[in-house]
Amino acid sequence: MATALPWTGLLVAGAATAQPDGGPELETQTQAPEILHNVTYRARIDGVSRGATIAYEAEGDQVQVANPTMVPGRVFEANTVLPSSEIANVRISIQWPYSANLHCEILVDDTLVAQADDFIAPRVLPQRDDPDYGALTCEVPVSGLTNVVPADPAAPPAPPGEPAPPPPDAPPA
Repeated sequence: MATALPWTGLLVAGAATAQPDGGPELETQTQAPEILHNVTYRARIDGVSRGATIAYEAEGDQVQVANPTMVPGRVFEANTVLPSSEIANVRISIQWPYSANLHCEILVDDTLVAQADDFIAPRVLPQRDDPDYGALTCEVPVSGLTNVVPADPAAPPAPPGEPAPPPPDAPPA
């Protein structure tokens, strides 16, 4: 009788760990890795201004802020990597009462996808009713962009309405 008790304990413990029949099985879904794109932000401030601030969307849902000393002709450039689901944006601003021409560009995978220009006129009084006065924003979704680099960079682009010529390595049709 003493030997039957340990044996029954094993049977009970074994039955407790079994998975019931007909229960839903949990499936783990693996998501495909999101495609990353190289993003380049360029900003230029042409004019006499102080307090230039450049804020741009960076990797990992971060916003980077730079306060470069901008002189006419100098170009600020920043590189980052963003997934297809993000929106690339850069904001350039200058302090009141200065005036300048503001220019920004966004390149995704070495393709220019957005650019903007604006002239910020000098004001005697600050624009309190317009918090974006003195600022310029470039913004574009990263997704849906295709690399439009031609197969032969020396080849001229096809005129509108005509099919593009085949690349030189392609077999004749």
